[in-house]
Amino acid sequence: MNFLYSIAINFYALATRVAALFNEKAKLFVAGRKNWKSNLKSKIDPAAKYIWVHCASLGEFEQGRPLIEAIKEQFPAYKIVLTFFSPSGYEIRKNYALADVISYLPLDTKQNACAFINLVNPEKVFFVKYEYWNNYISELHTRKIPLYLVSAIFRNEQPFFSKTPWGKWFLKMLFKVEHLFVQTKVSGELLESVGVKNYTVSGDTRFDRVAAIAAAAKDIPPIENFKGDSLLVVAGSTWKPDEELLISFINQSSGVKFIIAPHEVTAANVSRIKQAITRPVTEYSKVNAQEIARFDVLIIDSIGLLSSLYRYGNIAYIGGGFGVGIHNILEAATFGLPVIFGPNYQKFREAVELAAKKGAFPVSKKNELFTQMNNLLTDKTLLEKSAAISSEFVAKNVGSTQLIINKVFNNPAF
Repeated sequence: MNFLYSIAINFYALATRVAALFNEKAKLFVAGRKNWKSNLKSKIDPAAKYIWVHCASLGEFEQGRPLIEAIKEQFPAYKIVLTFFSPSGYEIRKNYALADVISYLPLDTKQNACAFINLVNPEKVFFVKYEYWNNYISELHTRKIPLYLVSAIFRNEQPFFSKTPWGKWFLKMLFKVEHLFVQTKVSGELLESVGVKNYTVSGDTRFDRVAAIAAAAKDIPPIENFKGDSLLVVAGSTWKPDEELLISFINQSSGVKFIIAPHEVTAANVSRIKQAITRPVTEYSKVNAQEIARFDVLIIDSIGLLSSLYRYGNIAYIGGGFGVGIHNILEAATFGLPVIFGPNYQKFREAVELAAKKGAFPVSKKNELFTQMNNLLTDKTLLEKSAAISSEFVAKNVGSTQLIINKVFNNPAF
């Protein structure tokens, strides 16, 4: 199995190099790993004590971020090495101030794993949520460097729980992990079913992150002027299928204002959205604070604002549910917004749970979106009840980060 795995990794490396000839993301993936040894060596202080935190992409970074911040605050003697697998994580967070070293993770060959760990020499390692790289895990285990999985979630269809030879090979990786911090009781039960007992049901560190965002939220005067006394729907991280549904509702509505923060903020995509809207609409970058109030729809044509915009909303629509899966709903829920999203949400336990509590409302077609929007916009009692459910849901799930810190660093208070 190790041989087949090595073939797969090498094939992946070849495929990305070919794709880099015509795909920008693949180009960044390849270029970011060029000369990684010399680049990493120039950043590492051999006398320092390092903790290594690895995230696949931007979403996992948001789960790992509370952990990094807690370590820096409570154990400042440690330096942080932060790695990403995907360009969508690295390129956005490559200047994150609380990480001392930020790098792409070299592909998972035995040679790369040995060289990387030799350079970093971490005292503790955290992999966030889904990352299972056999050579890195095996090398850490051989060197007795403790590896912790945080905010992990397991489902029955994952290979660890298969009776096939491939499944048994995957399962061996879990036995090399020092401790698994899982999001749900179901995940723990699945681990128990295959003999993995060194786990703690600690919840999801993203709750801590979004609670911190809400506590530190700053005023955005232009958005206050835009909203005025109107109800405001904030649509975040939307894709074309989301936008088509939303625009059909926007164009027939009145007395309500909308903010659309599309996932893709290219000029062409923003222009497409703007041209389809029949109500007064403008881009955030092209309007001043005095004029903004006369528009009904505001398109956010930059990144970095979304998490702060939710505080001004009354209802949130979260995109991605008509594709591979919804984006982060917790950033909206922490501000007490009822959340609407598309049908592909079952892999996100927070969405499943919040929908069951009636703080979130999945929709799969136009008439369902119209019904949910109109119900919330016209029924003040329903809107207030759903808002309270959302904010309470986040408040009751904070604390995962400190639980992990206590366990890993042997805090007597644990």
